[in-house]
Amino acid sequence: MEIFQTIWTALTTQNEVALNVIGFISCIVEAIVNMLLFTTVLNIKASTKPKIIYVIFIVLVSFISRNFIPNPYATFLNLTFAFILVKVFLKTNILKSLMAVFIPIVVCSILELVIFQLYLSIFKVSHDDVITIPLHRALSSFIIYLCVYIVYKIISYFKFKINLENMTTKNKILFILNILLGIITIGTQIYLIAFYTDMTPIVITVISIVTLIAYFLLSIYNIFSTAKLETTSQNLEEAQLYNKTLILLHDSMRGFKHDFNNIVQGIGGYINTNDIEGLKKYYTQLLKDCNRVNNLTALNPNVVNNPVVYNIMAAKYHKADEIGVEINLGVFLDLNEIEKHMKIYEFTRILGILMDNAIEAADECEEKIVHVSFRKEEKRKRIVMVIENTYKIKDINLDHIFEKDFSTKSKKTNSGLGLWEVRQILKKNNNLNLYTTKNDEFFVQQFEIYY
Repeated sequence: MEIFQTIWTALTTQNEVALNVIGFISCIVEAIVNMLLFTTVLNIKASTKPKIIYVIFIVLVSFISRNFIPNPYATFLNLTFAFILVKVFLKTNILKSLMAVFIPIVVCSILELVIFQLYLSIFKVSHDDVITIPLHRALSSFIIYLCVYIVYKIISYFKFKINLENMTTKNKILFILNILLGIITIGTQIYLIAFYTDMTPIVITVISIVTLIAYFLLSIYNIFSTAKLETTSQNLEEAQLYNKTLILLHDSMRGFKHDFNNIVQGIGGYINTNDIEGLKKYYTQLLKDCNRVNNLTALNPNVVNNPVVYNIMAAKYHKADEIGVEINLGVFLDLNEIEKHMKIYEFTRILGILMDNAIEAADECEEKIVHVSFRKEEKRKRIVMVIENTYKIKDINLDHIFEKDFSTKSKKTNSGLGLWEVRQILKKNNNLNLYTTKNDEFFVQQFEIYY
């Protein structure tokens, strides 16, 4: 009985050792429920091992800061380390890492302030008693974390998730600034309310924090609405480009169907007269039209399955088609893999420049041909894009084409900065290479992404 009496006395009176034990256990429970909450809302996929490592580190940082660093410095230190640990161990981007810090703050802050005030009213204890007496500290913490867990289960049941992947750079910057301001403002407000908790009525506390959070949630909602609208506009542009491709394909197929009898009769005429040379020439001309239809078939969002790359390729194809340049396209990989190994903006910048140069060079030739291929080489751990085009100026100096202001075209129509800009992108990325070669027929640009 003496042991139980000793334990009860330790829990119901001020006891620093008991508070430290309860504080350490609270840190573990808090880290787990918070991680369950933000990984569910943000749809963060991670295996068990990095999650355990994250919990261990966040618990150590939280426990040390709470016991050895005064507030508000401890709070800001915890937030900073939480952001870093989420990014490093759970492999998320900056935006998701910020959200992973922000979401538990919002949920826990509301629950903590409301439950804390209710606890004081129900048990008729002071703020200092809840902070300094282990039993009250453990019970209030358990209720708060239980409520957070219930919130997590509700979110899981309704499958509520925040999608951050489709936001533009501008919206991401606005979103990050909004989250940072929200964390600072809400954190400061919570600190002030907690400091004056004995003098602040619960109604005022709830109204203050709820209205503040509602304001930031409304701002976030507006940013998401804008991002959704921009995504819809982008999808509409893609659909319009694809429709244009389908119209061209439909017209070409109609032409083949209409002329099919004439085509067969033409072949029969060459066979009947045994004109093999004429048949070869006729076949070559017919093959060009067939290739054009085949290339239109390849220009399909299911094949060119990255929407940004598809937009670039569709626009360049239609530009080439208008001036009579033939583009032969081959895609032998999932183009979405490119984004894993380089910034998609930089890739499309390079793709656009190289395609423009190839089309303009081919346009000057009698044989207006551009070959484009995307492939993945597993053994060499690289993605390769090759753009070949016919060209007129055979003595072009490959050492000079990447110089600033160099151009074989008129200064009125070209700035001479295209390939120079490509070189600047290559200099910033150690895993990118561009090899330029030429032969009697084709000018070749081979762009390589190593992983």
